[in-house]
Amino acid sequence: MTDGIYPALGRQSGLLREMNTIAQNIANANTTGYRSESVLFSEHVVDTGRGNPSVSLAHANAQTMNLTQGAMEPTGGVLDLAIEGDGFFLVDRNGEQYLTRAGAFVLGADGGVQTVEGDPVLDAGGAPVVVPPGSDAIHIGQDGTLSADGEPLAQIGVVVPNAPDRLTRLVGTLFAAPGGTQPVETPRVMQGFLEASNVNPVLEIARMVTVQNAYELGQSFMEREDERLRSIFRLMEQ
Repeated sequence: MTDGIYPALGRQSGLLREMNTIAQNIANANTTGYRSESVLFSEHVVDTGRGNPSVSLAHANAQTMNLTQGAMEPTGGVLDLAIEGDGFFLVDRNGEQYLTRAGAFVLGADGGVQTVEGDPVLDAGGAPVVVPPGSDAIHIGQDGTLSADGEPLAQIGVVVPNAPDRLTRLVGTLFAAPGGTQPVETPRVMQGFLEASNVNPVLEIARMVTVQNAYELGQSFMEREDERLRSIFRLMEQ
């Protein structure tokens, strides 16, 4: 008698997760280097035996990430960097290497180039990029080579994940690449630019309205189904 409840409940759970994902995208519409996500629905069909109707359950246990490049915004900042095309900057957090497209870097007290959260930016070999104290005229070429006072110091690491479909968000704009990474042969690093979020707020709001309507429809169905079962039980008690 409850065959209609469980599929609807599974769908509602997936829609709620999608709503949370959309809300997260909208909240980060202005976050530098942010990558939007969406929920991936799948169908699980249960065989209830020969001659009986099957039961279809919806699952939303997977998420997909949109890796489309965001708009390039000029800032003029010496350590504001953006990558045109494929690639991620390589940074260190607690001894582990992670990827990011958020290139709003700063100089630490020791001269190390780091993110605003204090994570060291790494070179192509995985070592921290350091600018000697007192250096002036910092220049970063399109291949990521960092020079100070006309002397090349290091090449900022630009890599791509070996398995983009396994890229997972650690937090915000920081990603882990379980399948490992490899250097980009011809990176295009743009100094004085930042990459905007690739979230399209208009589309996300439209998605939110669609998901909300679908959720309310499912909620209405479950309420009617609940009332139907209650009516059956009341009749059985008479």
